[in-house]
Amino acid sequence: MNEAAIPVIAIDGPTASGKGTVAQRVAQTLGFHYLDSGALYRIVGLACLRSHVDFSDMAAVTAHAIAIAPRFVCGRVLLGDEDISKEIRTEEVGTAASLAAQIPSVRDALFELQRRERKQPGLVADGRDMGSVIFPDACLKVFLTASVETRARRRYKQLIEKGIDVKLDTLVSEMAERDRRDMQRMHAPLVPAEGAKILDSSCLTIQETVVKILHWYDQVSLGGAD
Repeated sequence: MNEAAIPVIAIDGPTASGKGTVAQRVAQTLGFHYLDSGALYRIVGLACLRSHVDFSDMAAVTAHAIAIAPRFVCGRVLLGDEDISKEIRTEEVGTAASLAAQIPSVRDALFELQRRERKQPGLVADGRDMGSVIFPDACLKVFLTASVETRARRRYKQLIEKGIDVKLDTLVSEMAERDRRDMQRMHAPLVPAEGAKILDSSCLTIQETVVKILHWYDQVSLGGAD
């Protein structure tokens, strides 16, 4: 089948905007495949941290990006036989992922890896450049955002529930810095894709956000307007 005929919902946005949880629920509701593009960059970040790679050494970071061969099985992320699902979600790895994502050759190395996830009956992809770079022909593009304070509180709650000690004010400053890096990078910056619907979830629950996106998809699939 023509690849362009396979529907893609691209959900982009800054860290802790809720896009991962939202995208998974949308995919589950529609029976679509799900792509967590951020996990790929986190795997690269983790690999570099383990190898003590200097993130200013673009060739070394890119070599790690080319070498990764992750497997996503039943909600788990496997690298070889090792389950790294929890380890890649730490703040340290998140920061490393953001640094790796600034390198154009790293993004190029992961491009086809992401494109191959477009399979029938459809795909919901979340990340930072799903609608602008990876799937520019997505039938629905959503830019999901929230205030940095709201996102920091959400992440704080997640980390505390996992038993990870963290300070809220530290999270706020770290998120603001990561937003700055992601939005100002030269290659594939974090910006709403052309034609994307902007959705601020600061005052919405996860389910309300999911319902809104499903409504937009219904309109698109039926050829309706806003």
